[in-house]
Amino acid sequence: MKVELRAEQFKEHTLIGCLLRKLHIDIPLLAGLLALLILSFMMLYSAGNKDTALLIRQSARVGVAGVLMVVLAHVDPRQFQRFSILLYTIGVILLFAVLWVGDVGKGAQRWLDLGFFRFQPSEMIKITTPMMIAWYLSGHEIPPKWRHIFIAAAFILIPTLLIVRQPDLGTSLLVASSGASVLYFAGLSWRFLLGTTCSLAALAPVYWNFYMREYQKDRVLTFLNPEADPMGKGYHIIQSKIAIGSGGVYGKGWHGNTQSQLDFLPESSTDFIFAVFAEEFGLIGCLGLLVVYLFIIARGFYIAVQAQDTYGRLLAGSLVCTFFVYAFVNIGMVIGILPVVGVPLPLISYGGTSMVTLFAGFGMLMSIHTHKKILPG
Repeated sequence: MKVELRAEQFKEHTLIGCLLRKLHIDIPLLAGLLALLILSFMMLYSAGNKDTALLIRQSARVGVAGVLMVVLAHVDPRQFQRFSILLYTIGVILLFAVLWVGDVGKGAQRWLDLGFFRFQPSEMIKITTPMMIAWYLSGHEIPPKWRHIFIAAAFILIPTLLIVRQPDLGTSLLVASSGASVLYFAGLSWRFLLGTTCSLAALAPVYWNFYMREYQKDRVLTFLNPEADPMGKGYHIIQSKIAIGSGGVYGKGWHGNTQSQLDFLPESSTDFIFAVFAEEFGLIGCLGLLVVYLFIIARGFYIAVQAQDTYGRLLAGSLVCTFFVYAFVNIGMVIGILPVVGVPLPLISYGGTSMVTLFAGFGMLMSIHTHKKILPG
């Protein structure tokens, strides 16, 4: 009887696996994403004071993002390559449109209001910029020559500067890093990238005095000394550190957070949800969350290495790096080692646009992996 039951379970699991493979879904990557989504709904329920309406709205967004991921997983990667320049051009045009007729919210002009929903083109450009750089470099000698490097850098610089003008420093850094990662995977020396970064850092005083907004300056000064204004500009990061520290090693347990429930911690469901997680699950829980992130990143790099053409390798590697930077920047700002720039914790924070962007990237990763056998050698 037990043997028959196990055989039946094995057959069921095999059928599920076959179905997922027919859908071009990479099972290990999907498992990591589902683990993050389960944690996300747990944390949103807790941080949102058991608000089921919040979970319903997030479920709808996850549903849309999941459908997009499956659709993109079905697309042959050669189609991504074919339409890279078109999608990049559309993204840049939309960024110009934002500066002209964009919807203003919270002091920033980042959205296009289409009537039935608001769209943030800078999220789209996080995907289309590495697509464009990968398309351009894959058509030339690898590692790239200097003229190709400068042209690729121009493709990165255009959307980055347009996003800075909105202003949205956090997203502009993500776009720049996604494009730079393609250059790195194309064989550009890390010493060159480091030297370029240092050169740009040397221009920081010029940017500070002539281009940086006052609230951006406040963020940098608050990062350096949050205690200078504990009830004002430094309030967010101070409360975040209190929440993380109060979690200790093992945490207070699910629903055990006090900083969020007593309204001490602002943005507890979005940018600072990691602080709520740390308070409830402690150091052990945070390490477990990092393991899940590292698993997804490792699986993504495995897919990049296994890709059978240059475009696929460059694009896959860049998409994984973008996901890594998302997580690193959010966790870094919440624990106080980076300035607060408004980047959500990927697949955990409440929100729709970033969720859709990330799932689109994972759909493209799955496409690169599951279509590799039909690509030309």
